[in-house]
Amino acid sequence: MDMGKLRVGIIGCGAIALEKHLPALAKLSDKVELVAFCGRHEETIRKAADEYAPQAALYTDYLDMVKDANIDVIHICTPNVHHAPMAVAALEAGKHVMCEKPMAINAHEAKRMLDAAERTGKKLTIAYQNRFRKDSLLLKDACVRGDLGEIYVAKAHAVRRRGVPTWGVFMDKNLQGGGPLIDIGTHALDLTLWLMDNYEVESVTGVTHNKLREQNEANPFGPWEPEDFNVEESAFAFIKMKNGATIYLEAAWALNTLDEREAMTTLSGTRGGAEMRRNALTNTDELVFNGEMFGNLVETKLQTAAGIAYISPEEETIADREIGQWIDAIMLDTDPVVMPKQAYMVTRILEAIYESAETGKSVEMMED
Repeated sequence: MDMGKLRVGIIGCGAIALEKHLPALAKLSDKVELVAFCGRHEETIRKAADEYAPQAALYTDYLDMVKDANIDVIHICTPNVHHAPMAVAALEAGKHVMCEKPMAINAHEAKRMLDAAERTGKKLTIAYQNRFRKDSLLLKDACVRGDLGEIYVAKAHAVRRRGVPTWGVFMDKNLQGGGPLIDIGTHALDLTLWLMDNYEVESVTGVTHNKLREQNEANPFGPWEPEDFNVEESAFAFIKMKNGATIYLEAAWALNTLDEREAMTTLSGTRGGAEMRRNALTNTDELVFNGEMFGNLVETKLQTAAGIAYISPEEETIADREIGQWIDAIMLDTDPVVMPKQAYMVTRILEAIYESAETGKSVEMMED
């Protein structure tokens, strides 16, 4: 064993681990070593271990795994309800933690994670991989430079015409905490807040719908059982910030619309605007800047900023960038790109949207 490498354990060996975390970690073999796998089904974890690290320890109980002194870092790739207990246990055991999004099933659980990280001094990050897309990084640079001026209006887009995930536990409210709002809306909201660099929320007003449960025949993932669809199929929110800026959030797995956009944002500032959008003609994602020049309205489209898939034609994938910066943050003792306080605010807003939808009233965001 190379003592110069970070020793990583994985909890949850489903699709997100196999498609994102493990391939990216495998490319960092000069910096990390996979030493443990944990999951409920021994056959699943053994299969993952055989492919990536045959000598790794196998666990079916995460409480046993976090006690393993041979582990420095733990990646949590499980249903949302398990995020907080697993992350807190790992942090308390002295491990750094990368947890899949969203941070937790509710704000109380997310706060437990935040407190555990601050108490233990261990690093905690949440896997909001859309920050690491090329278009997101370019737009962040533009925002930091001030190209858009003060960003006072934004829209967070996470809309599928039909795209209800019929596998796993996505439609199980007890395990996930909700539907598309907490599943894909969380990405769009995180991206928007990060680009605005504004986490000071005053109030939240939200509505949720479940009206299309019978319209299940055109779903690309196959039809769902209407009686199993016990989460919202769409959610919409108006978020007012303390400085007067506003965010409109739309999240849907199923919506009768032609404007499909996922993990995208529209920003309007005092000097210019920027929009992530889907070009239906070319079937590609675009980043378009807009503003005034020489007394005319202008648009500038970036040709190379595209793509939200994990597998890209480039040698370096989005996951490579995301996992790479996380490992470097641990090794160099710097802050990860996704700070837990930022992810905590995303969870607080999502919870407020659900609360507002249930009560029919706006939710004032109190000081934590």
